[in-house]
Amino acid sequence: MKVNVVILVGIVLWCVACSTQPDGQIRLSDGQTPQIIFDTDMGPDYDDVGAITVLHALADSGECEILATVASDAHPSIAPTIEVFNQYFGRDDLPVGVAAQGAPDFTAENGWNDTLINTYGQDFRDKAYPDAVRVYRQVLASQPDNSVTVVTVGFLSNISALLDSPPDEYSELNGLDLVKGKVKKLVAMAGGFPQGNEFNVNQHVAASVNTFSKWPTPILFSGFEIGAKIFTGAKVAARADDGPVTKAYQHNLQTYTRNGESNRESWDQTAVLIAIRNPESYFYLNGPGKFEVDENGLNIWNPTVDAGHYFIVHKYPYQHIADSIEMLMLHKPKQ
Repeated sequence: MKVNVVILVGIVLWCVACSTQPDGQIRLSDGQTPQIIFDTDMGPDYDDVGAITVLHALADSGECEILATVASDAHPSIAPTIEVFNQYFGRDDLPVGVAAQGAPDFTAENGWNDTLINTYGQDFRDKAYPDAVRVYRQVLASQPDNSVTVVTVGFLSNISALLDSPPDEYSELNGLDLVKGKVKKLVAMAGGFPQGNEFNVNQHVAASVNTFSKWPTPILFSGFEIGAKIFTGAKVAARADDGPVTKAYQHNLQTYTRNGESNRESWDQTAVLIAIRNPESYFYLNGPGKFEVDENGLNIWNPTVDAGHYFIVHKYPYQHIADSIEMLMLHKPKQ
């Protein structure tokens, strides 16, 4: 009996130690429901559609709570497109923000954003949306300390501007201190490992450099090489329904860059997945180290410096991860 008690006490102490890792380390699970701010370019590519679907699916299953959704692409169709999906999944009240000043302005040549807005959300086109930094500051100021996970699957424009933001009516803290107090971690689909030249990073270099050199809490990366091997979308496009997720995949698989492709790479979905579920259930975790960006937008991984940065590495056959993601992408709204 004494031996069993000692073993039990040891197990309890080990569990406590695992959930109270020192600052600067990724906490894989702390028993709290992740509180998510989702930052997306939602165009020109359309894996963002899969990502926001995965996000809403996990929220519907009680695995996370969505606090806000903001656009990092300055094109006027992006915020209305985000709202189309929030409305479809029954979360009309979610804050939606437009990109910070200086953010890249992109849209897809096949016009998929406009197609969705015209079909599902014409009223959103002329809606006045607040600035993303304002949304960030208002939401963060209202949350408990060390409670928010920021997921970015687009440009770093909003996050850079947030870090440089001054005190306002929502908080007397500047942006850097507000993030340090309220944000548990940043999860980014960005870069390539151990080195890369990736779109989300190189299209707004100044914002990328500023973000990754200043960010004060742990960062978990899903690099280009992860989603590039995971193909999804065919099952979603094959469904017989008239919702915007199905419509987006049907339209894009036929008309996007490789006209008539059967599936699409799944970069952004991986970031949402590892932000909410234990990343080591799907991938190996590498780090800590430091993600460094130069003046041309090229990145390298520096394993000799502990900046609290981590990245994921493939563990399973690619189709195993694709099946897990596409199952979530097939989720339909709660009735």
